[in-house]
Amino acid sequence: MSWLLPLPVAIPLLTAAAIVATESLLPRRVLDAVALAAAAAATAFSLLIMLHAEAGDVLHWFGGWRPSGGVAIGIDFAADPLGAGLAALACGLVTLALLYSWSYMQEAARLFDALMLVFCGAMAGFALTGDLFNMFVWFELMGVAAYALAGFKVEELGPLQGAVNFAITNTAGAYLILIGIGLLYARTGALNLAQLGRMLAGHPADRLVIVALTLVFVGFLVKAAIVPFHWWLADAHAVAPAPVCVLFSGAMVEMGIYAVARIYWTVFSSPLGHAGEVRSLLVWIGVVTALVGALMCFLQRHLKRMLAFSTITHAGVMLVGVGLLDPKALAGAANLVLSHGFVKGGLFMVCGAVLVRLRAVDELRLHGAGRAVPWWGVLWAAGAVGLIGVPYVGVFLGHALVDDGATARGIAWVQPLLMIAEAVSGGALLRAGARVFLGWGAKDDSLLTPEPPEEPPERDAAVAPMAVAATIAIVIGLALSVTPGLEVRTEHAAERFVDRTAYVAHVLRDAKPAREPRPPFTVRAATTESWAYGLAALALAALTAAFGLWRHRLPELFRAAAGRALRPPVEVLRSAHSGIVGDYLLWLTIGTAVIGGVWAFTLR
Repeated sequence: MSWLLPLPVAIPLLTAAAIVATESLLPRRVLDAVALAAAAAATAFSLLIMLHAEAGDVLHWFGGWRPSGGVAIGIDFAADPLGAGLAALACGLVTLALLYSWSYMQEAARLFDALMLVFCGAMAGFALTGDLFNMFVWFELMGVAAYALAGFKVEELGPLQGAVNFAITNTAGAYLILIGIGLLYARTGALNLAQLGRMLAGHPADRLVIVALTLVFVGFLVKAAIVPFHWWLADAHAVAPAPVCVLFSGAMVEMGIYAVARIYWTVFSSPLGHAGEVRSLLVWIGVVTALVGALMCFLQRHLKRMLAFSTITHAGVMLVGVGLLDPKALAGAANLVLSHGFVKGGLFMVCGAVLVRLRAVDELRLHGAGRAVPWWGVLWAAGAVGLIGVPYVGVFLGHALVDDGATARGIAWVQPLLMIAEAVSGGALLRAGARVFLGWGAKDDSLLTPEPPEEPPERDAAVAPMAVAATIAIVIGLALSVTPGLEVRTEHAAERFVDRTAYVAHVLRDAKPAREPRPPFTVRAATTESWAYGLAALALAALTAAFGLWRHRLPELFRAAAGRALRPPVEVLRSAHSGIVGDYLLWLTIGTAVIGGVWAFTLR
């Protein structure tokens, strides 16, 4: 079955090249159909790999260059259920995005299809590779396609500026990763993840290893849009076409979180000895990211920027799941990645449809206009509820497992903070939906941040494929928390994911693990604590939405006092999101210095 592993990468990349080579020979609809078929085939092969990996990790050595004497000579793809599942998610979202784009991106559609397939192949390669340098290469190929897609409407100033900010900040993060890889290579002479882990095992982390850890982690945290490296995300989402935003929020951000987990457990877990200092810093950064993202989400009126900051909130929760250094919490993060990817992708599709039909994505400008498109309002409401953590809906399963992991680690204080963050960001989405699709609330709100209008795509874009793709994405995302066997399987996969010894033995010595029975297809009952947090999040989200819609009805004395207390920090936060790339690089430098300084003094 190892021959399957290159296919989710090779099929999209070769098809992209074929589309570019034949664009003047074949009709556009034929090329669109070929692109869609290639993405669907990549999804199908990724799912087959994931199912096969449940019984044991699947290896493929390119060129037959297998390890010799425990030394990795060639480059490998090493698929475990979590990595293969991430590849399937990425390819599946590309498939839905291409279906959605059947007539959405009529202008330069062939170039768009080719870039989307390159993006698809790069994401699959990143999720499946077992080589650290190749992780960097795949992420950079992903970035090249992403920068071009973000600035696809290059004739407009907004997309150009957003793409430039995106490219510069992520390239700076890439340089940090490359320097960190160079330091690890200088110390170990290895680039294979398993060999790196074996070379560093049994030795306490010295200063060079700590510096490499910091640089590699910061580089991937930039790509995951974690505070204080998150500035580029909203700028890129605000200007990119809606189907591109599906991939940015639904898969690319999650790739950065996955990289942190994969590299920590395979390379650094032994020399650091599961250091509490690593856990503490990652958890704190995750909590701060979730809270900052939630507050900024509430302050937005541009629907795509609102969803982008909601993504930052969920990225923070995912990082907490990884940073707890607990298999159950890691399983929770994996479930969050899956459900959030589909639900958030569907919501961005709704934004694109609203832009086509109503010619705007500004919450205040669209006040009540959404009554003309009720189905999109239903999808928006369903997606917003799915991101709150309501019991057995959407992201609930992931939240419940992260909560269990936090309790097991004795740091249950993160649970109410994450609940508040999810509720506030979910409440912002409910507020926007009520104002746009129901006409509730005031037509003006000075609290919300004004943004330049977005140029609508072609007016004659077919609505049917857009509706089908958005509905499929949101329904899948909502149903995942009640999918029989998903919880048991992700927990089982997470326990294997953190077993560095078994991974190293399998990759370097071809030690075949015993074939394990497949977990049962069951749905476990959630704990009372998870129910309580889920219902509390729903209630707080409703209150947040009501406050955003009708706070002008509150007593003047209360509003004045709240304004005096909250306006200064809100204005500081707004001004920090300046849109100036030099400011973003300054924050990147400060964040790197702080993280490196903390670990330099604590990991010794």
